[in-house]
Amino acid sequence: MQVSIVHTGKMKFRMQAREHVIETDQPEEVGGDNSAMTPPEIFLAALGSCAAFYAAQYLSIRKLSDGGVEVSVEAEKLRDPARLGNFTIRVKSPVPLSEEQSQAMERAVHRCLIHQTMLQVPHIDIEVQAGQPEVVAVP
Repeated sequence: MQVSIVHTGKMKFRMQAREHVIETDQPEEVGGDNSAMTPPEIFLAALGSCAAFYAAQYLSIRKLSDGGVEVSVEAEKLRDPARLGNFTIRVKSPVPLSEEQSQAMERAVHRCLIHQTMLQVPHIDIEVQAGQPEVVAVP
């Protein structure tokens, strides 16, 4: 899996995975144009859409519903170090569920790839590749 990110100006970035593109920006109060979600908002969106997929899949496999799942995700911005924390994922089923079905759907949502990645501290390598200076021929 790979995503490429390119700075497109000011506080804007263009992310691309395969042929799909998402842009990010920052709010005006920190120098952006507020033209797109911020990276932390996209992170929450990734977590929420993953949870929604697993919830919808649970309903579909059991022939309870073929659509209409709604998910919202909230998190607090924490400090020292700066990070997101205290996440809440709210999953709204489009159909009534028994207590047993609700618990089973919750277990299904816990299997979300993004959620599971967050629960296991991942190893992250950072490699900085500096651009090469232009060689100027001196006559």
